[in-house]
Amino acid sequence: MSGHSTYEPKTAFTRWLDTRLPIVRLGYDSFVDYPTPRNLNYWWTFGGILSLCLGLQIVSGVVLAMHYDPSAGHAFASVESIMRDVNYGWLIRYLHANGASMFLLAVYIHIFRGLYYGSYKAPREVLWILGCVIYLLMMATAFMGYVLPWGQMSFHGAVVITNLLGAFPVVGDAITTWLWGGFAVDNPTLNRFFSLHYLLPFMIAGVVVLHIWALHVTGQNNPTGVDPKSKADTVPFTPYATVKDGFGMVLFLILFAAFVFFNPNAMGHADNYIPANPLVTPAHIVPEWYFLPFYAILRAVPDKLGGVLLMFGAIGMLFILPWLDTSKVRSMRYRPTARLFFFIFLAACLVLGWCGGNLPDDMVIKVGETDAGPIGLNFVWLSRIATFYYFAYFLVILPVLGLREKPLPVPESISSPVLAGDHSKKD
Repeated sequence: MSGHSTYEPKTAFTRWLDTRLPIVRLGYDSFVDYPTPRNLNYWWTFGGILSLCLGLQIVSGVVLAMHYDPSAGHAFASVESIMRDVNYGWLIRYLHANGASMFLLAVYIHIFRGLYYGSYKAPREVLWILGCVIYLLMMATAFMGYVLPWGQMSFHGAVVITNLLGAFPVVGDAITTWLWGGFAVDNPTLNRFFSLHYLLPFMIAGVVVLHIWALHVTGQNNPTGVDPKSKADTVPFTPYATVKDGFGMVLFLILFAAFVFFNPNAMGHADNYIPANPLVTPAHIVPEWYFLPFYAILRAVPDKLGGVLLMFGAIGMLFILPWLDTSKVRSMRYRPTARLFFFIFLAACLVLGWCGGNLPDDMVIKVGETDAGPIGLNFVWLSRIATFYYFAYFLVILPVLGLREKPLPVPESISSPVLAGDHSKKD
């Protein structure tokens, strides 16, 4: 926690302002003198990277909205016009489109870092839940943004996903009709998605402010999971953390630029460069890569309602995680058994993403052939195995491990292993 403010106004104007609106004091206490655990590694730079991505997405999105026409008859042409006729429109559009993938990539790394180091545990439950709310809003924003180019994959992806909501009893049809604005995905749907896609990033920014506020109340977690006990455990946020974050941002921007300038369509789909046609359905409808694990969970269940419930339940697990993990030790650095199960969980998530991008009946392992077809493990069954482990990790493994596992000794303070040069427990 930041503690007592050490800011001292230097000029008459800053003294006058500080007594009326202490905004300079707030910035100083939050981003200059804020005590930061001295052992933070580069996995912690993704918080700053995410703030950068959000700013880029909002700025580029506002510029694109000035030239976009949210009508079914002109949406596709307006996107092509942005690419060809607007000064640097191609750059802005590629920044925005690839920025969504970079944003979600950074979020997934940020989430898995939190899972590994126990950043969801007391007293950071509200901080974690606010992060989950941000993730949920990001997914909704990304889905609606993917529909806006009004290409073949955009249109039919919107049809498939919005139809899933109809699986909910009683309210499902009403919600679907409201989203559509009629009886099918058409012009009113596009208008709704454009409005919501423009609005939600500002809601995300608002929740990010709450997220940072909660972070500054409870203080940052760190690789040891031990709370700072003295000044020896912390360093000022500036220049130590800002320089490290800045270096991490530069490396991330290099990766970002490599996609924007050299392979901007790597994470897109070729069918989205075909205007939407309700009468022609693509052979294989796939969402963007960041939705593929949830798409695999959806397809793993033969019942439509069951698949939808499991898909949303996969996100819901994150919200209740602080109360599922019963271990008193935060960091998996000192939990070798939990660390093993965590890496299996990470592999299961990657497998789900792989399954979501392939046809469900395609074979992963083929052992034979019959008149009815090939015999072996197909992507549906692989998805079911990975889905089972996904939910078992949250509902069974973490609660049981917390009671049964014997962790390694945890250091008394942050500074003791850092200053002693103890490298034996590095990840």
